[in-house]
Amino acid sequence: MVTLENAVIARYEKEGNHFEVLVDPESAMAFREGNKETLDLATDEIFKDSKKGDRASLEVLKKIFQTGDPIEIAKIIVKKGNIQLTTEQRRKMAEEKRKQVITTIARNAINPQTNTPHPPTRIELAMDEAGVHIDPFKSVEEQVNEVLDALKPLIPIRFEKVKIAVKIPAEYTGQVYGELHRIGRLLKEDWLKDGSWAGLFEIPAGMQPDFYGLINRKTHGNAITKIVENLK
Repeated sequence: MVTLENAVIARYEKEGNHFEVLVDPESAMAFREGNKETLDLATDEIFKDSKKGDRASLEVLKKIFQTGDPIEIAKIIVKKGNIQLTTEQRRKMAEEKRKQVITTIARNAINPQTNTPHPPTRIELAMDEAGVHIDPFKSVEEQVNEVLDALKPLIPIRFEKVKIAVKIPAEYTGQVYGELHRIGRLLKEDWLKDGSWAGLFEIPAGMQPDFYGLINRKTHGNAITKIVENLK
């Protein structure tokens, strides 16, 4: 449970009624974005005015939220209401979300002129040049396409997936088979008569270095790979 001094206020208004809960800011943001199923509350009280300690009545809570369960009510308030962050909290969350946006773009985008991924540093510098603003209250998914549009006038970039055929000798299949699934989506596979394994994967274009690096490390360079198709 978050302490009172580290909690922030989440506010929600409905039908002329004002409701507040005291919640950990990082927990609240993660919950709003669907990355967390629970909330870290300072107290399970639902307030009309938390600074005055003025609690909402159970009668009003049941009327507005159709439940008297404070945990479920707190989830609605955080999901639909406003979270009052301090300047430092807002800056910290915006910076963390900025890193996530950069990582997402680096993993999914390529330079269409060279068909190679953009390093995260290049993406970050282009974001600085474009004056990109990251909103701590919006999800990474919501902001990625906006950032991509801002970068296009500055660097050649687009999202793309690639299909890669892989053939792995029998002695290495146990070491690499499971790990490849964590990078790409297996479209089809075949166990060959000599014991080797062949598969067709679809992966984000920017993940090619990770994909090839994993295969080369696990097979000591003895696997065969081939790009079958680029998918925009």
